[in-house]
Amino acid sequence: MHGSFLALVWLLQPAATQGAFGTARPAECGMTDGFRAANAWERAKEPNLRRYCDLLASGTAKLVGPGSSVLVGEVPQIADDADRLLPGRSAPAVLKGRALLRLGKAPEALASLDEAKRRDDRALDDPVALLAWARANARTGRLAEAAKAYRAALPRTSSLTSQERSAASFEAGMTVMAQGPSGVDDAVAMFRQARRDAQDAMQVASVVALALALDRAGQRDEARAVLAERVRSDVKPHLADPRVTEAMADAGSAAEVDALAALGLEASAGDGGAASREAWRRYLDGAGGNGPWAEHARQRTGGAAPPKKPAAPGGGGR
Repeated sequence: MHGSFLALVWLLQPAATQGAFGTARPAECGMTDGFRAANAWERAKEPNLRRYCDLLASGTAKLVGPGSSVLVGEVPQIADDADRLLPGRSAPAVLKGRALLRLGKAPEALASLDEAKRRDDRALDDPVALLAWARANARTGRLAEAAKAYRAALPRTSSLTSQERSAASFEAGMTVMAQGPSGVDDAVAMFRQARRDAQDAMQVASVVALALALDRAGQRDEARAVLAERVRSDVKPHLADPRVTEAMADAGSAAEVDALAALGLEASAGDGGAASREAWRRYLDGAGGNGPWAEHARQRTGGAAPPKKPAAPGGGGR
């Protein structure tokens, strides 16, 4: 597809459609009309603007359009080409960072997004860019920075699809909960939002994550009720769904899958809880054994039950 046509389609995207792009069209490209500069002064000032915007539009289309899993490998070079045309702009670095994250190169993605922030402190204001920043930080183990980014991104996700919103809320909840008891109440609220927006395997994962957060917060009766309402079979196939495993990785919380499985098995297994206790032991034998929720897991393997937390007035708004 010709670059100019892509750029024109990009420019004319209605606001409701731009969720896939975020607000991907950078401000400098918003100054064009059909990718002709608005006036002679703009053409003279930025003679490479049209080609620059064509490249960014092409790269964005390859990143988010049909067949993007095949085409995404071309995007970093496209972003570099755009950067050479108009050096120092933040948009090419954001595009490159998003592509590198899709390619599984989280450290490189983080470096590119960090460069975008250095060039323009508002470069990551767009929710899609901010979510990429959160995910790159989480995947590289910078969970405090990731949690901060997720908290900033969630109020801005109304333009995204329900699937994108549910993934963002789920990832945010997992990242915030990984910080320990201080974040668990916020995680509960995030998982409630994820449950509302999610479908299929992501909904099951969101329900189990909500129950886990409630259980860790001492609200065990509500945790059981949440599970009983939705979980009636083995949750492990749902947790192994590619969308769920990607979301867990994006949250930097892949090790939490055993805790989710353990709690889900309590609701579905008919073996007196043996499978659940074994999953809790796997959690403790892995990274969970050194994490902030290790004592909670030890209690679930047969120790004393965690103390109950009084339910909030109004029943918690499930």
